[in-house]
Amino acid sequence: MPERSYFDWNASAPLREQARRAFEEALALTGNPSSVHAEGRAARAVVEKAREQVAALVGARPGDVFFTSSGTEANVLALSPAWESAAEKRPRDRLFISAVEHASVQAGGRFSNALVEELPVDAEGRLRLDVLQKTLPKSTRPLLSLMLANNETGVIQPVAEAAALVHAAGGFLHVDAVQAVGRIACDINTLGADFLTLSAHKIGALKGVGALVRAREELHLADPLIRGGGQERGLRAGTENVAGIAAFGAAAAAAQARREAETKHMLGLRNKLEAALRAIAPDTVIFGEAAERLPNTTLFTLPGMKAETAVIAFDLEGIAVSSGAACSSGKVRPSHVLAAMGVSPALTRGAVRASLGWETAEIDVERFQIAWRKLASALSKGQRGIAA
Repeated sequence: MPERSYFDWNASAPLREQARRAFEEALALTGNPSSVHAEGRAARAVVEKAREQVAALVGARPGDVFFTSSGTEANVLALSPAWESAAEKRPRDRLFISAVEHASVQAGGRFSNALVEELPVDAEGRLRLDVLQKTLPKSTRPLLSLMLANNETGVIQPVAEAAALVHAAGGFLHVDAVQAVGRIACDINTLGADFLTLSAHKIGALKGVGALVRAREELHLADPLIRGGGQERGLRAGTENVAGIAAFGAAAAAAQARREAETKHMLGLRNKLEAALRAIAPDTVIFGEAAERLPNTTLFTLPGMKAETAVIAFDLEGIAVSSGAACSSGKVRPSHVLAAMGVSPALTRGAVRASLGWETAEIDVERFQIAWRKLASALSKGQRGIAA
């Protein structure tokens, strides 16, 4: 059995030791954080400490962090017509999204399909700001949802520029920062975002915890997604996942403290990986290569490569990567991200994503190179099952 090397950090990151310790300590707490007795107050203190840690990671106030069950739930919570401000107490009348958003944003949240409009991206996968500017006048109270960095290509979006346009049009901006936080600078105020989505397991905490962060207290949701006991200041009912939230906070603090060092580490290894891809197979295509990207993400293919077969071939060599295509009921569908970028279906079908993290080492990249050399050689020889 070959040694394993994990290159699927964009899907989920390993648990940080700091998050593990915080989780285990919180498991010993009995109280409900909504209870007023000592046991309840102890649980509440853990939740509020984590809220401070998550807020600090993105430059927000602790009172503007709302814990959810996932990044997907946070996206759905954000994509609601019912968001109001002190100056505008009428619902949002239209939702604009980029053509490369996560499936949970593509679904439109609580907007009807008739009120959702998809905006194009350029060949590198960046939102067409000229189209956004021309389209915004269709709405008097728009909401734009734009991810900070794409989960497939790693391409970073022009969020601050989009924010200026949306705010000039009297609208709000929601930013899905799930893939970006902890890997690049992610300050809600610098970005100009009104709402920010986070996911715990992408930064080394547990699956099943996320957060929606708002930029200021005056932003109010008139119709919460989950109603009940009034937890999370009425925005998201349900007893808090105390242990999971504790781990989230600890991971956020670790990510904030180590971001610059981890970014430098990941970028150096990613550059070596991409250089090896090309050295072994010069006709390798790296998607979004000309754009600013996350330091840990490479989406690539070779002409004639079939993604699902390549993923299996890597796996057999001890390398965990993922396909650039979305799977449903065992069927592989072309990536909507690459389709929006104008990539041909033939290349889209072969897209494979390698994503690195803080634990990725030189030996992992070396193992990747060995596996890639075998796969590229097999492809060049036209071995059955590799060619499309």
